[in-house]
Amino acid sequence: MLDKIKGGIFGVAVGDALGVPVEFKSREFLKKERVTDFMGYMCWNQPPGTWSDDTSLTLCLIDSLTRVYNIEDIGQCFVKWYTEGLWGAHYEVFDIGGSTRYSLDRIIKGESAKYSGNMFERDNGNGSLMRTLPMVFFLQKEVSLRERYQKIKETSSITHAHFRSVFACFIYVEYALLLLEGQDKLEAYENIRKPILEFASIMDFNPVEIDLFKRILKGNIVEKSEDSIMSSGYVLHSLEASLWCFLNSNSYSETVLRAVNLGGDTDTTAAIVGGLAGLYYGYDTIPETWKLQLARFEDIESLIERFSKSLK
Repeated sequence: MLDKIKGGIFGVAVGDALGVPVEFKSREFLKKERVTDFMGYMCWNQPPGTWSDDTSLTLCLIDSLTRVYNIEDIGQCFVKWYTEGLWGAHYEVFDIGGSTRYSLDRIIKGESAKYSGNMFERDNGNGSLMRTLPMVFFLQKEVSLRERYQKIKETSSITHAHFRSVFACFIYVEYALLLLEGQDKLEAYENIRKPILEFASIMDFNPVEIDLFKRILKGNIVEKSEDSIMSSGYVLHSLEASLWCFLNSNSYSETVLRAVNLGGDTDTTAAIVGGLAGLYYGYDTIPETWKLQLARFEDIESLIERFSKSLK
């Protein structure tokens, strides 16, 4: 299990770091200037191997989960990152999403983390999806689908409380749980769609919202053309792009580089799919040169070991 956790979490961090220098670059630009390795100092003026808020908040979530599952504690970890640089690549914050900022400001002012997340439709950025991978390992022994959904909803809602963001996280975690069981990635994709749709019906979720996920749950995202795959910071785009990159690639490296070179929200798309690819292909398949260039490599490794022990 430690290998799976290391693969997933380092998969997030490496994908994130690959995408940071070219965040906001267009797909057309990246077709001419393709990313093939770590770079630095471009978009955010950060050295190679620097990861962003995607990885920082993922590590904050892990940090809290090593102690106890407590939404207030998770919220306070996020605040410490925001105000003190906890789990920042270089102990500082250089990038934060609007919804995350507003939500953490509410916690700082005394609001409970259970109610701090933005609930408006416009607040469906990818800020909770990008950090949700640790919940896969935390929930691996939870047999109740309702309980898994509830915990995913609670952790997402610290910053992103709209149903769309929660449901995107739910799909991602449920899919990753099948990968963790050892299912083939295409088999897992086939096996995840019907149960999720049935669960949505049982729970009487808004059918208008569920229909927004039809390209994933009712169609076949694998068969979509690259031109139809969007890679903005919108949570639905991020989920579609991540699954498309993962299902249409054959290695960790190919997966994350495909995600980065889609352009747009490069670091987050690559972080989200990097978690799936790292979990699936394994820690040892992530290029050594990438892992060892990562900021705070040993700190991440130590945190993962603590997390793995806490799950036993």
